[in-house]
Amino acid sequence: MDTMTPDQHEDVLPDTQCAVQLVGPGHLVLNRSKNVPQPGAHQIVVKVEAVGLCFSDLKLLNQFSAHPRKGEILSGITPEVLEQIPSYVPGELPTVPGHEVSCRIVAVGSEVTHHRVGERCLVQTDYRTLPTKGSNAAFGYNFEGGLQEYVLMDERVVVDTATGVRSLIAVSEEPSASAVALVEPWACVENSYSTTNRRTLAPGGRLLVVVDDGHVAMGLAEAAQHGQAPAFVTIVAPAEVDCAWAGANVAVTRANDVGELPDAAFDDVVYFGASKPTIDLLNDKLAMGAIINVVLGGATIGTPVSVGVGRVHYEATRWIGTVGRSAADSYAAIPPSGELRPDDTLLAVGAAGPMGQMHILRSLSAGVEGLTVVGTDLDDARLRSLRVKAQPLAQANGVRLRLVNPSSEPLAGTFSYQLILVPMPSLVADAIANSKDRGLINIFAGITVATRQDIDLDTYIARHCYMFGSSGSVVSDMEVLLARIAAGRLDTNLSVDAISGMAGAPDGLAALQDRTMAGKIVVYPSLHEVGLLSLAELSGDFPTVASKLDDGHWCVEAERELLKLAGSQPPLPADGQHD
Repeated sequence: MDTMTPDQHEDVLPDTQCAVQLVGPGHLVLNRSKNVPQPGAHQIVVKVEAVGLCFSDLKLLNQFSAHPRKGEILSGITPEVLEQIPSYVPGELPTVPGHEVSCRIVAVGSEVTHHRVGERCLVQTDYRTLPTKGSNAAFGYNFEGGLQEYVLMDERVVVDTATGVRSLIAVSEEPSASAVALVEPWACVENSYSTTNRRTLAPGGRLLVVVDDGHVAMGLAEAAQHGQAPAFVTIVAPAEVDCAWAGANVAVTRANDVGELPDAAFDDVVYFGASKPTIDLLNDKLAMGAIINVVLGGATIGTPVSVGVGRVHYEATRWIGTVGRSAADSYAAIPPSGELRPDDTLLAVGAAGPMGQMHILRSLSAGVEGLTVVGTDLDDARLRSLRVKAQPLAQANGVRLRLVNPSSEPLAGTFSYQLILVPMPSLVADAIANSKDRGLINIFAGITVATRQDIDLDTYIARHCYMFGSSGSVVSDMEVLLARIAAGRLDTNLSVDAISGMAGAPDGLAALQDRTMAGKIVVYPSLHEVGLLSLAELSGDFPTVASKLDDGHWCVEAERELLKLAGSQPPLPADGQHD
């Protein structure tokens, strides 16, 4: 693309704007006079069309600077560049939440080469090449997000320097702003199914082998990808271990005790044994994305084991094992992905919340043969809301659907796929007890990263279970969903239950906290004074908007009618911040 000049603006940027700022744990302010920044040489200013509210916003609201994505960036960009970006707000600095965003580029700096004024964009939130302690940088966290009218971004952040892939994804003019903004949460759902699983020892990785008395290390070479040995092997064993890679440019060292080894230091941990204390220690040795393989060799642990279930979601750690003697058997049993399989019986716990509804709607339209879907929720009103959206899809696609409040209708039986949408670690233990053979356990809910839970690892291994989790999405997930929207195979607006202007955004976050809305809430920053309104309430406040709904669902025609009101609003006084 052509290089832009500093004065290239779609329109004149105002001096101030309306924004929702998070200034401390649990402390939101509606700032009616937040500065609108002018772009520096490498920078972009976008005008926010719509932003969806997310349960993840509540985690930031409650944790603030303690949230792993609010931390300082550790690498991938120089401190000198970060100092030039006023929207970089790590640690205790106030931030603007909101990461589900549709926007339009309205100004660019003189050195911007990958973006142009006028482009309509979807924001990909995760900056995975910019790590923080325990996570990565992200839009709406340590970079200001979309609950404001204008956002400053920097091309050195939003473009992957290695691949040239943009985090600002160009989209067409046809979909509504809400439909585009909601691609981000739908992409997080998609990512939890589509991510490819590693099924071998990490090539060139760091391997820890621990062997107990009475056990023999077997299957290590077979567990490696062909021709791809680990780079470093650490062995803790009472006797010599036949290391398959001795003399093959692999650094092999021995250690006397697992407890002396550094934490978060290994990409694979293969344990030949069945000692609970040892397994509890090994949990902490896993690096991000690591696999622990417990090779029981005919033994049993005999007692629950403390497992870092929060790390499964946030840090992509994985637990595998075998009742046999070969480490290769466990790796071979890892499923290719988290995708639904033919004849799966899916149990979705917490199905009627905003993200749960997306999972249910996605499952019903996935085209999986013989699928049965059971969704649970403790709120009958939310279940009714989900049933209205889901039942027609289930009937159209031949999927057996059952929606249940387990407090009044207890569930029985076992399931081949379990989806955990409530951040309760005990649900992971329940899922293992309720699992069929080769059961998949998708820990989608963001259980706090440091959380551990006692689980029956003997049963987990004997049933060949596989638990996994994901946080965020990648550009390719969003592109898949945009293609589905364009082809008419997905309507992300089905998940919308309420709309708001900036004045109602704090109430929207409170509604998420109190779980009083079953579906998604979409905020339109250009509508300063519009409060939080469920779609059912539109007819009283905005009858012409309600008349445009598509069989009660939010749609592009209703959005256009709503946005006509933006130009008729009187300007807000620049009277500072208000709680």
